[in-house]
Amino acid sequence: METCKKDDLIIKKFPSRKEMGITAAAEAAAAIREHLKTKKQIRMIFAAAPSQNEFLEALGADKTVDFNRITAFHMDEYTGLPADAPQGFGNFLRTRLFGKCPFAKVHYLDSQAKDNEKECIRYADLLNSAPIDIVCMGIGENAHIAFNDPGVADFKDPKTVKVVPLDLVCRQQQVNDGCFKHIDEVPKYALTLTIPALLNCKQIFCMVPAKTKTEAVYNTLAMDISEKYPSTILRTHARAVMFVDEDSGARLNEVNGLVKI
Repeated sequence: METCKKDDLIIKKFPSRKEMGITAAAEAAAAIREHLKTKKQIRMIFAAAPSQNEFLEALGADKTVDFNRITAFHMDEYTGLPADAPQGFGNFLRTRLFGKCPFAKVHYLDSQAKDNEKECIRYADLLNSAPIDIVCMGIGENAHIAFNDPGVADFKDPKTVKVVPLDLVCRQQQVNDGCFKHIDEVPKYALTLTIPALLNCKQIFCMVPAKTKTEAVYNTLAMDISEKYPSTILRTHARAVMFVDEDSGARLNEVNGLVKI
């Protein structure tokens, strides 16, 4: 493992995707245990994407995690998909984690809501009812976090949850990830937690494996912090760690200002 830092963001690079996921899960589990020393329950937000598979599998199998004391949220959801669609992010997380572990409570975004604006308000009220302790996330090929694509990302967004259009790079990523066969099948709109909602937490674990994310990792670390590359905002969080594998971290040595630690 190689460890380095850019601004406030720690980056850990691993030889393989599996090792990355297992280690990230072990560190997240340790953070959960630490938070639970001083709180009866904690609140976590999870991302739904194939990039999270190894992490979610290892975390769900960790017997040291007291899931009974965790309330869980997810960070985005398509609009308009059938309720049972496997591509639905709530369904993805239910299959891989939420349905396997005895969480105290899981709050799902409703992809079938008749009024998406009201659904955003409902979910925002749940999120804002108490502090968020840990966010487990990834970044997109276009450097989005959740579904805050460059065209809609707002570092000072006044909303907690909002309806957003998905750009072509984001929608094509869903095909590249094998979630849809063709871009025409990918929904054009989604509900997403905003960037302030994601950053307003005590710790962030960000898992970003695979060759398809090489440029996104490079841009996150090398570019100026701006909404053009939404994930650059992670460099401002006091307790954020990005986990990459050999493929996604292939350009780390090209990043100016990266400090080895």
